[in-house]
Amino acid sequence: MKGKAGELEFARLCRSNGFDAVRRTAQYCGKTGNASDCVGLPGIHIEVKRVERLSIDDALNQSRRDAEAAHDGSLPIVAHRRNHTRWKITMDAVDWFELYREWEAGRSKS
Repeated sequence: MKGKAGELEFARLCRSNGFDAVRRTAQYCGKTGNASDCVGLPGIHIEVKRVERLSIDDALNQSRRDAEAAHDGSLPIVAHRRNHTRWKITMDAVDWFELYREWEAGRSKS
């Protein structure tokens, strides 16, 4: 149940930040194939972890494998938090630099 609760909580966080399309994917017995835990951020594959102890490498590897299997070019991220902390996003530095370059290019045009 904690997985579902974390996914719903993260989806609410996204919506409260203006990303109204974000929702938890329908999961049956934990099996969704290549589906993100949450959908609605185009180009991003979301793995949600709401746990006290997390192997971030394992979680990011899971997100990466699922994103690659989806064959849609989405960037894998892990959205995670422990009790009494804020949400964090972890991703590979290569992907972060790609996003930053796109943001920077858009910023210089304005």
